[in-house]
Amino acid sequence: MRYLYIVTVIAMVFSLIADWRRTLKAIKIAIKRFINILPAFLIMLILVSIVLFLVPDKVISRYIGSDNKLISTVLASLFGSITLMPGFIAFPLCGILLKKGVSYMVLSAFTTTLMMVGVLTYPVEKEYFGIKVTIIRNTISFLIAMIIAITTGFFFGEVFQ
Repeated sequence: MRYLYIVTVIAMVFSLIADWRRTLKAIKIAIKRFINILPAFLIMLILVSIVLFLVPDKVISRYIGSDNKLISTVLASLFGSITLMPGFIAFPLCGILLKKGVSYMVLSAFTTTLMMVGVLTYPVEKEYFGIKVTIIRNTISFLIAMIIAITTGFFFGEVFQ
């Protein structure tokens, strides 16, 4: 993450050297847009906190670690769709779930929907993209996530078990 900050600062310095007026104008626009999105973003953070509080790791592993792969995959994709967490938390969580016996196909459905489908980010997305585009994007992302999960299940021999 430090590297990203360093690159950003370097790019900002170059931009200021090239045309400081346009750079300052762009910064003002960015601040105004950030302030406009802040209420929706705070609502999203509150919803994420509530969901993460209500759905602990043990509950997730209990419901998606069952022998019925179809039900487990659907439940994992639903959990992933409504949960929002960064990759550096999600992937170690999947490692823990794998050790508890959750299949690769189920973990694939969980992580893919976690990263691609945004039920909790809906308020922010609809502000920028509109309701129709947000629903279409989430629906297509969900379908792609299910295809990825099934493909993962084929590769690991879990589909026909």
